[in-house]
Amino acid sequence: MICRIFGLDAKGFSARARLALCCGGALLPLMPAMAQAQTAPPPSQTAHAADEAQPAPAPAAPVGNEIIVTATKRSQTLQNVPIAVTVTSKSTLDRAVIRNVSDLVSVVPSLRVEQEQSSAQTSFFIRGFGNGANNAGIEPSVGVFIDGVYRSRVSASLSDFPDVDRIEVLRGPQSTLFGKNASAGVISITTAEPQFKTSASIEGTVENYNGKLMKGVMSGPITDTLAVGISAGVDTRDGYVKDATTGNTLNNRDRWFVRGQAVWKPTSQLKVRLIADYDHINELCCAVVNVQSSGATQIVQALGGQVNSPSNPFGDVVYQNFDPANQIKNYGFSGQADYDAGPLKLTSITSYRHNNLNSNADADFSSADLIGTFAEQQSTRTFTQELRLASNLPGPFNFLLGAFYFDEHIQDADQLRYGTQFAPYANQLIEAASGGTMNLTGLEQALGQSLAGNPAYFMNTPGNPNQFFGAGQGTDEHYTLTDHSLSIFAQGDYKVTPKLTLTGGVNYTHDAKDYTISNVSSDVFSNLNLPAIVNGGIGQAYAQYGPAGAAAAAQQLVPLLALMPLQFIPSALGVPNAVEPGTTSDGNVSWTARAAYEATKQVKFYASASSGFKASSVNLSRDSRPLLADSAALVAAGLAPPPSVAITGTPYTINYPAYGSRAAGPEHSYNYELGMKANWGKATLNVAAFKEIIKGFQSNLFTGTGFFLANAGQESNWGVEIEGTLRPTPELTLSGALNWYNPKYDSFALSSVGNLTGAKPADITPVTINLGAQDVHPMGNGDHLILRAGWHYESKTQLVDGLPGEVVKNPITQQVINSAPAITAAQQFTRTVSQIDASATYAFRTGVDLMVWARNLNNQRYLSLVFDSPAQSGSVSGYPSEPRTYGVTARVKW
Repeated sequence: MICRIFGLDAKGFSARARLALCCGGALLPLMPAMAQAQTAPPPSQTAHAADEAQPAPAPAAPVGNEIIVTATKRSQTLQNVPIAVTVTSKSTLDRAVIRNVSDLVSVVPSLRVEQEQSSAQTSFFIRGFGNGANNAGIEPSVGVFIDGVYRSRVSASLSDFPDVDRIEVLRGPQSTLFGKNASAGVISITTAEPQFKTSASIEGTVENYNGKLMKGVMSGPITDTLAVGISAGVDTRDGYVKDATTGNTLNNRDRWFVRGQAVWKPTSQLKVRLIADYDHINELCCAVVNVQSSGATQIVQALGGQVNSPSNPFGDVVYQNFDPANQIKNYGFSGQADYDAGPLKLTSITSYRHNNLNSNADADFSSADLIGTFAEQQSTRTFTQELRLASNLPGPFNFLLGAFYFDEHIQDADQLRYGTQFAPYANQLIEAASGGTMNLTGLEQALGQSLAGNPAYFMNTPGNPNQFFGAGQGTDEHYTLTDHSLSIFAQGDYKVTPKLTLTGGVNYTHDAKDYTISNVSSDVFSNLNLPAIVNGGIGQAYAQYGPAGAAAAAQQLVPLLALMPLQFIPSALGVPNAVEPGTTSDGNVSWTARAAYEATKQVKFYASASSGFKASSVNLSRDSRPLLADSAALVAAGLAPPPSVAITGTPYTINYPAYGSRAAGPEHSYNYELGMKANWGKATLNVAAFKEIIKGFQSNLFTGTGFFLANAGQESNWGVEIEGTLRPTPELTLSGALNWYNPKYDSFALSSVGNLTGAKPADITPVTINLGAQDVHPMGNGDHLILRAGWHYESKTQLVDGLPGEVVKNPITQQVINSAPAITAAQQFTRTVSQIDASATYAFRTGVDLMVWARNLNNQRYLSLVFDSPAQSGSVSGYPSEPRTYGVTARVKW
């Protein structure tokens, strides 16, 4: 599949970006004049510093609803936060061996993370809603924030976590607290600040597949007002899938990172935090297996190529004629200034990020040399500026006001090149498509004579640039996207009574995108206008020989139309053009309304309604073609053929594939929720019942050559989420979570696989269960033995809505005859997850931890995604899940 990763260059500091930086910095000199009172550090900082100072875990450590969160931009306990949020603490991250966001699903049931072809190509889903991966023109529906900085591209959030304090997953649209509107939810990652007491930790891991991990954190004071910290790590591991052709292993790990921080507190009112980070990934990823063979697979094998047997997709053996490449460089800088002016707190967060990707893959997923190059170079530059003013008034009313500016620039250059065996492969396809009446040589000679008066004009001979399906022919794609977004948001809380609090919020977002698209194909056969050739030949015969001649010509020429599906990679109309300006502009008002009621000190209830927004997205892929609605204007401008062409002298009218999917309109989400949070000391229970609706959901489905981007009319999901903890003894903590979802396409008539209205969306698990147990057993000498086990279960769910390659079309008219086979073909590909994780840690009172651990202890395997194999009609490929991993970890803190 097409991989989409993102990077930046120094030109990204536009005039607007510099202006925002200056405005943010200009606030600092004014802050002392606003001082009204001194404010102590937030409770969360004090609590976390105390936790870090303990060399061994304490049985009374906060759990359940006692842990501190900042989901509402204030430090509160989970019990007092009236929203649906799951929090994963540092202790859980360590004991559950959670190294990156992809591992979070084992402890956060409402979250799903899918890694696809690239090491950095990851999709996030909350309550089943999410997209954005693989297509640079689509921003994610799930927003990822690290230390308050929005990471626009998921590749920027996959580094190992050396010093994470907690991870909060907020469910439902978030618009009035996070300036960057997130239509499906937010993942907020908070790392530990440098401390004014010298501390350090180092960790080393040895695991199976020759895995080795080393990372460390150190912080301490430089002066009484300045503290600094640094963290770094190296993570390597052999792959678990062997390429039987090259002899190397795929899905390996080879990454390193470094991160530096400084905290400056010149007064009790002012705190400034600066962060710089750099990480690098260079991996052979990601393995793709054949899960359904076809006649095309048999042709590959007849040419000497090999693919794995679809009866054993988890044999961890693949066949490719060259190794995939994924090189990712990601770095950034951010600065946060907080100033406490008595009852008001002013916050400024400024960031700049740069991300580069270089990748290449054997996209035919076989050892035959069909596709010789499938390369991508992508660069993304992102600048953000956020300003917030929050109150801490003694009266019943408090508020938050904010503004958020987002500036992103994407440059993408892709290449696809045929290999040395694509021509003989195409010959077999031509014979099959023509019923044995035609082969590649005959086709070249006939069209050469007809179009150039030379039967050798298109012949497959060395050095002939006009040959059909010649090695080195392919596409050169260039895309750019500039996104400027500004949000102004506010939220207020009013205590009607000591027990009842009403909350209201509003967000206005304006988003403007400018984009360019250039897709030029050197594939000679794909660029032939077969309908025009057929029509012209029949018309010429009619003029010379009358109806009888036209009928004879039609009998010979019309079968050419059956070869139109073999025009895999034609050129496409570029943008901007006379009809498509290459711009979008969207404005939206989102809102939040909530009532929270404290029934008792132990039990609280809330009811809420909220909306979210995602701006228009652009299809920056090989399948990006003008919308059919623009056909009349394009034809009038002479930029494209008519969407249908009548063949002279025959009853045929064909649809020429010049139109398709260029862009999708805005996405609007609405969430209605009732919830309860209870804390009885030894037990906690959180319950949320919701209905979430997304109007205009931006569906992005791989078609085998590119992506079909379209708005679903309306998609909805309603369900119940239950989370709780039980501490029967001071040593033992039990945890559990249950999600039940009932999703539906309320209307989706124009999907790439037909009308899906009324169907259940694929890849949304109906039932998810997480169970966990942790026993912190004192050994009597200050040491502790910590035993932890967890079970993550996802009930059976279909992987994709349909397989576009199975849509039945008239081979001559290209009109859809029946889309049901595409939906039926996908129904056999399902996923059920039942994964057990476990660890045992001996924590010495001296600050040394020794841990033995295993993830996926039961070695349960499944397919995370399937798709039409590129240029192999009827064949299906998929991504296998990770097998059992286990190892030994040692940590030292001082």
